[in-house]
Amino acid sequence: MPDFPPLKNDLLLRAARGEETERAPVWVMRQAGRYLPEFREVRAHHGFFELCRTPALATEITLQPVRRYAGLLDAAIIFSDILVVPQALGMEVQMNPAPFFPEPLDTPADVSKLRAHVDVDKELGYVFQALTQTRVALAGQVPLIGFCGAPWTLFSYMVEGGGSKTYQKAKGWLFRWPEESKALLMRIADVCVEFLVGQVKAGAQLLQVFDSWAGELAPHHFQEFALPSLKHIATGVRNKLKAEGIPPVPMTIFPKGANSELAAIAQHAGYDTVGIDWCVEPSEARQLVGDVVALQGNMDPNVLYGGREAIEREVRRMCASFRGGRAPKGWIANLGHGITPGVDPEDMRWFLECVHKYSAASYQA
Repeated sequence: MPDFPPLKNDLLLRAARGEETERAPVWVMRQAGRYLPEFREVRAHHGFFELCRTPALATEITLQPVRRYAGLLDAAIIFSDILVVPQALGMEVQMNPAPFFPEPLDTPADVSKLRAHVDVDKELGYVFQALTQTRVALAGQVPLIGFCGAPWTLFSYMVEGGGSKTYQKAKGWLFRWPEESKALLMRIADVCVEFLVGQVKAGAQLLQVFDSWAGELAPHHFQEFALPSLKHIATGVRNKLKAEGIPPVPMTIFPKGANSELAAIAQHAGYDTVGIDWCVEPSEARQLVGDVVALQGNMDPNVLYGGREAIEREVRRMCASFRGGRAPKGWIANLGHGITPGVDPEDMRWFLECVHKYSAASYQA
């Protein structure tokens, strides 16, 4: 592994490991993206996946929010996309502007079109290069997060051919071809393991798995189809790092919408941190997961359109609820999903400032 500058701010890593911190570390999903004018300026000259595949551009975009919000953000997350894994498996993915797969997987017979073996260094080496370059460029200011999509979410895109409101095709696979579905989910999970291990080797200091469509599954279907592949990733990454003598890094799972499954995820998935969306009260989430994991979240991203008074009020309420009348332990402040394109960057700054103020106050209460 490369020799990187020493880390100056380890607040995120301490919180992810469940340690008590002086305030909640804060970062925002999709913080490097379309709400920033500096991102739009770069994007105007390059295609989306061109940005992902060009390490110098991915590094610049990753650094943009860290630079703009110097001293306020406690992490950088590498600029990439969850759909690079289906691309590595041999599928074509376009961004027009939403994700589109010209040739989705219609039946299990189509799985034969996927690469039998994925060489992650060859297919996803550009992500590793971007991570290494970004880690050096950060000069230890904040930790660098690597990520991938969860198997169920990637499976859904690969079968649906893009986003969906009903998930008719993806769920149809689960019900019509349950064993073939499980096999494909595990096949995706194997690529995710290799991809995440490669990210750690390249410089990622924390890993996050995004299960954006977890809430689309009934609880028993989540436990049958999604949970085993999530556990496979956590176990596989840790085992491979250990086998190669590489220290483990904290791992976060964000199962958006699967709030009824938080206890099962905390007990059985094997992650250090569980991200929650805005549809569950933080104090309730803490009761569900106990002290097994740290928590991350969970302000509704649309609050950022409500003006500074609303942002401050909601951050104060969020901080109080995460504290939940007990000593704070292992909370990473974030939104309950990604920041959206129309947010005023100065309102994002206000959100970060309020988290600093009110999380510190609640921790001292």
